[in-house]
Amino acid sequence: MLALPPLNFPKRGAMLSHSELLIRLLAAAALGSLVGFERERLLWAAGIRTHMLVCVGSCLVMIVSAYGFAEVLSQDHIVLDPSRIAAQVVSGIGFLGAGSILARGEIVKGLTTAASIWTVAAIGLAVGGGLYFAAGASTVVILIILAGIKPLEEAYRSRNQSCQLKIEVDHGGLTPETLRGALDLRVSQIKRFLVESRNVDGSDELVVLLSKVSSQDIATFPEKLKELDGVREVTIVRKGNERTGEPV
Repeated sequence: MLALPPLNFPKRGAMLSHSELLIRLLAAAALGSLVGFERERLLWAAGIRTHMLVCVGSCLVMIVSAYGFAEVLSQDHIVLDPSRIAAQVVSGIGFLGAGSILARGEIVKGLTTAASIWTVAAIGLAVGGGLYFAAGASTVVILIILAGIKPLEEAYRSRNQSCQLKIEVDHGGLTPETLRGALDLRVSQIKRFLVESRNVDGSDELVVLLSKVSSQDIATFPEKLKELDGVREVTIVRKGNERTGEPV
């Protein structure tokens, strides 16, 4: 069997030099600022300073947890778990992440920022424990997720929009089948086809709700429908994200 390398826990009574302590705190601040900058450019409340503070604070907590009780450890029959305080950061940082989450009806915003705050705390713990490579690699991966994956996520969401149309049409001039053929839709994409009112001039006002349509297709719907006989006016009342309902 392969022998695993021994874990490098602090030796009994070991202390960090002032230079090493400063390096770890500055490294935590730098790595935290990189993640914070990505959030700052999107104008989120939790930006550069918040992420830097969380990362440096977590780093300091880890240092205190691992090295802050050197005098106590120098005595016999005293065993100290260096992870006991650091473990509280993982759960305790949740209250700060919860503060960055905004819920307005069915729309929830800020989950990604809350997750970035939580991961920045982990980066700070890693730096505080001297795991520079793990902290640096994690920062790179986090930035790729936040900045690199976002265009792919937005491209997917742009193809899964919902929209509500208000259509003024001659009485009986538009049916779900005609609508589906004109816009090249599937039956499942028409969520609502409702005659909202009938006017004295012989026209109907329809409310149509469509799902799983792209932003590009939504922009062409009014012109396509106006080409049909009997269609007088088409208005896009609302369009938004299919999953969250958030307007776009």
